[in-house]
Amino acid sequence: MQLNTLSMVHEFLKQHVAPGAFCIDATAGKGRDTALLCRLAGEGGRVLAFDIQPEAIAQTRALLSAERLTADVILDSHANMEQYAAPETVDCVVFNFGRLPGGDPAVFTRAETSVEAIGAGARLLKPGGVMSIALYYGKENGCGERDAVLSYLKTLDDRRFSVLCCDWANRRNDPPMPIFIWKER
Repeated sequence: MQLNTLSMVHEFLKQHVAPGAFCIDATAGKGRDTALLCRLAGEGGRVLAFDIQPEAIAQTRALLSAERLTADVILDSHANMEQYAAPETVDCVVFNFGRLPGGDPAVFTRAETSVEAIGAGARLLKPGGVMSIALYYGKENGCGERDAVLSYLKTLDDRRFSVLCCDWANRRNDPPMPIFIWKER
């Protein structure tokens, strides 16, 4: 296994998502995280996947179909996920902030809705639930979203949440940051 942000996030998910889990992929993209969540949650689980780009929705649905997996794939902003789930009912929320690989470079996640979505995800998590964030920054979308997300995470109540933000000390350019959040039981 090559050690990178995505492999770290996937290992985290494999350790924390059990069969029957209710999971949200807040940024579906190409559907890889959605598919992983479907496999981990199993037939007794439930997965919601959100994206604002029709291209991402189509790619996610195609991947799920090819792998014979089922999820509710929703064309809507991750900031609206509370309209689709009740508070403290979700086992896992996954984010990939940045842009759709191979997609329009002018379309990427933005600080305002991303911070709002993290807050929504935190309210949806049940006690013992987890959240992962792959925080891509630099290039077209700059560092504003990264800075806003990191600032917001510092405001989460440390009696209710544990937040681990990782940084690659020896990777060039703007390596994506893996972030892991646990909601206390």
